[in-house]
Amino acid sequence: MPASPADSAVYRDLFGDAETAAFFTDSAEVRAMLLVEGVLARVQGALGVIPADAAAFIDRASREVRIDPAALAAETARNGVPVPGLLAAFRKSTEAPEPMRWLHWGATSQDIVDTALALRLRRVLELWDARLTELIAALGHLAETHAELPMAGRTYGQAATPTTFGAQVASWGRPLIRHRDRLVALREYVLQVSLSGGAGTLSAMGPQGPQVRAALAEALGLADPGASWHSERDGIAALGAWMAGLCATLGKMGEDLILLTATGLNEVRIAGAGGSSTMPQKQNPIGPSVLVALTRQVIGLSATLTGAGLHRQARDGAAWFTEWLTLPRMCVSTGRALALAAEVAGRIQPDAAAMERVLRTDAGTIHAEALTFALTDRMPRPEAVVAVTRLCAEGLATGTDLLTLAARDWPGLAVPLALGEARAEARAFAAAARAVKAQATGPAASEPVPDGP
Repeated sequence: MPASPADSAVYRDLFGDAETAAFFTDSAEVRAMLLVEGVLARVQGALGVIPADAAAFIDRASREVRIDPAALAAETARNGVPVPGLLAAFRKSTEAPEPMRWLHWGATSQDIVDTALALRLRRVLELWDARLTELIAALGHLAETHAELPMAGRTYGQAATPTTFGAQVASWGRPLIRHRDRLVALREYVLQVSLSGGAGTLSAMGPQGPQVRAALAEALGLADPGASWHSERDGIAALGAWMAGLCATLGKMGEDLILLTATGLNEVRIAGAGGSSTMPQKQNPIGPSVLVALTRQVIGLSATLTGAGLHRQARDGAAWFTEWLTLPRMCVSTGRALALAAEVAGRIQPDAAAMERVLRTDAGTIHAEALTFALTDRMPRPEAVVAVTRLCAEGLATGTDLLTLAARDWPGLAVPLALGEARAEARAFAAAARAVKAQATGPAASEPVPDGP
């Protein structure tokens, strides 16, 4: 097994997400950092912080230069951050020492790294928002199509009362709408410019520092936090918690599907399910199983990412490095979970006959609650509970259907199929999913990160 299965030539289609991972490549990070350096010079030139001609030169060169990420490895290992090596390579490539002496004026390495990360995370969140919208729409269609399809509702793994498959799907989809809503607020805390200087005081830029930061934020399409956030990682922690919550919802769908496809039940089939090397009959729920595995990984890494918020004083290398080791991996796994959930949703095939068969198992005792309430027209409810409990025991012992026994003991008693609000909830979610799809907009206009998809 390779160290990173998502990047493996063998396992990448199982655990990886090329579209999300594209924003966490060496080249994407280098291009994003160069973009930040160029735009910083541009706004500083416009405000008179550095000479206008030098600013124009740096801005133009930042878009034209090509730097081999591998050439930064030795310097990064020594400095603990890629920016010093990047700046040296950038200056050398231009062979223009005079204008390049104004490069990176008043900024610090963390400003460049964190702002470049925010630029890339913006594109990641746009990608995920589009995927969430499509997944919600797919589940909405599935819920509406099967709003009337009865199936066993289960609690503690046992049949409880009837529901519909559409209602089951709605329970997967409703939280996704809420996760998508939370994403709007989350952007404000994650997609921020960082410009604070060495110890977070912006001292090198003098009184124009806040103005430069605001102009940089506007030029890059990011928020201006109004202060340093070098050691304030609550926004990153919130992103990690959001990913964990989203994946928990997707993993719950996976867990339910694993159970619904179990041998003996087969209430759901997943088209194109996985096969076995030795057992021809197997149709393994690989997609749902991967969803569960990815969820467990992301939830575990979320705790590590939250712990990375323990920064000592103005900056803490150990905490920052922990974030680097954790956040990209979480993002790739979250992206894969979103893409895979949409794939699985499109291949779900409920089996109405199998669901009806399950409703009849255990002598049809799933209808015990409905029978109890139907009997309250003839006796007090406590007596009805005792009577139905007795009939359940008889039905399980003899294999006789509960409703057959009820007709024997109480001729003419009507016991409806008690679906409650299941059908209405399925249709309500379907309507909400259509509204999400209708209201979805394209990515906001923003300065692109070169080498991104």
